[in-house]
Amino acid sequence: MLRQPKEETTIPPMQAPLIRPDSPTTEEHGLGWILAVVFACSACAACREQGVQPGAPGGSASLTPARAAAAPEPSAIVAPPAPPPVPPPPPGARIEDEQNTIAVFARVAPSTVFVTQKRIVVDYFRRRAVELESGSGSGFVWDQQGHIVTNWHVIRGARSLTVTLRNRETYPARLVGAEPRKDVAVLLIQAPAASLVPVVLPPEDSRLEVGQKAVAIGNPFGLDHTLTTGVVSALGREVDGAGGVTIRGMIQIDAAINPGNSGGPLLDSSGRLMGMNTMIFSQSGAWAGIGFAVPVDTVRRVVTQLVQFGRVQEVGLGFVIDPAGRIERAAGVRGVAVITVPSGSPAERAGVRGLTETMNGFVLGDVIVAIAGERIEDYDDLYNFLDSHRPGERLEVTLFRDRATREVELEVVLAE
Repeated sequence: MLRQPKEETTIPPMQAPLIRPDSPTTEEHGLGWILAVVFACSACAACREQGVQPGAPGGSASLTPARAAAAPEPSAIVAPPAPPPVPPPPPGARIEDEQNTIAVFARVAPSTVFVTQKRIVVDYFRRRAVELESGSGSGFVWDQQGHIVTNWHVIRGARSLTVTLRNRETYPARLVGAEPRKDVAVLLIQAPAASLVPVVLPPEDSRLEVGQKAVAIGNPFGLDHTLTTGVVSALGREVDGAGGVTIRGMIQIDAAINPGNSGGPLLDSSGRLMGMNTMIFSQSGAWAGIGFAVPVDTVRRVVTQLVQFGRVQEVGLGFVIDPAGRIERAAGVRGVAVITVPSGSPAERAGVRGLTETMNGFVLGDVIVAIAGERIEDYDDLYNFLDSHRPGERLEVTLFRDRATREVELEVVLAE
């Protein structure tokens, strides 16, 4: 049988040949052959991109007729047109959160005030005493009788006080009462009722939640009626207060709080009082994203008593204790020692015993170590536990004496 001759495959000009293992080596072709292959491959790729037809006579490349007709001159290349401008938003167009923040500020800004204190400064060179502004803070209107609520540390040590309202009117203020252990104070000004816009309180059964919007209004660095926003970061925080006790149940926020914001209102998205801005946590003294506010429940309870009685009605268990804890430290015990028990009191009838004086000093009587099953280790624990109870309630109190504990039921009474 005759075999058909194989068709010869031709390689188009300018196309690189395939290299097989049995092809001649580099030494046989030489460096010029390799450069020719590389140039051919590059030319083919460039041709395909620019529409150049390879294989022209003499190994040259030429534009196809269609490409040649459509190819513009270099000077005729025009940049793409700019996109059309974005039309401006219609007047008053704002996102929902913006509208809410604006509404809260418009509602509560008239309730926020500027509190300034003055002190006597002695000029020893001129031998005279002058009254100078020594500090400022914020506050808010409580009622139309002229009661103003602020922090106790804002007015502490002041010789005189003034309150400036939103309308720029300034009035002298006097101190009605204060509770340093809660950092709350109440002032009174004689201003027209029409100029006083009380802050709005939430229902007594309302509850805060982490993540709620928080709006703070105050006068940081003397810049009156400054607004900052954030969220409730945490609840139930404890911070140091006056008198050796901690302020418990504090609100932690991330709204910017700076010197001068103290005493200003903290508001929810409805414009209702959430708390009173009090302090910040910072290692540099500037705002670091952590602020604290006295919760509205504490403010409501303390302010109501200060307005009515001029002081907070503290409750106790019917016997005398030492808030400084000197007896406990001297005896090396944990708890709250009973100092004296009034004769004929319910505590005496329950068998509670105080200190006993001997020739060698005092002997411990009963030490409160728990109430209603909650551990009491110092006056701070006792104060904060009783702070949430009212006169007339009866509590199971655990007493320690002579290396033994016993339970007695005692009634909560007003402390004298």
